[in-house]
Amino acid sequence: QVQLVESGGGLVQPGGSLRLSCAVSEYVSRIYTLGWYRQAPGKERELVASVDSHGNKNYGDFVKGRFNISKDTSKRTVDLQMNSLEIEDTAVYYCNAYFPWADYWGQGTQVTVSS
Repeated sequence: QVQLVESGGGLVQPGGSLRLSCAVSEYVSRIYTLGWYRQAPGKERELVASVDSHGNKNYGDFVKGRFNISKDTSKRTVDLQMNSLEIEDTAVYYCNAYFPWADYWGQGTQVTVSS
């Protein structure tokens, strides 16, 4: 069982920045893929960014260079730095740990982009 606890969400103005952090109960080097997903009201959950065990990163098309995912093996965290935030980025952001045999999710953290 892998436990994930997100933090760092909040209210930010358009063009602002936020840094989300996910504390992972397992050694992050042992996890196949760590990722951040988001779900806006009335929409399906979508991939924001992921990083695999080799350090390969993948981003949703809408990111367009604005976000960066990073993991810290010593702190057991995976962070999402979000810059140039847009109103459309408003959603609940979830941390994910993926194994071929199991999928784990955090409880989510709200990000609201509004003027």
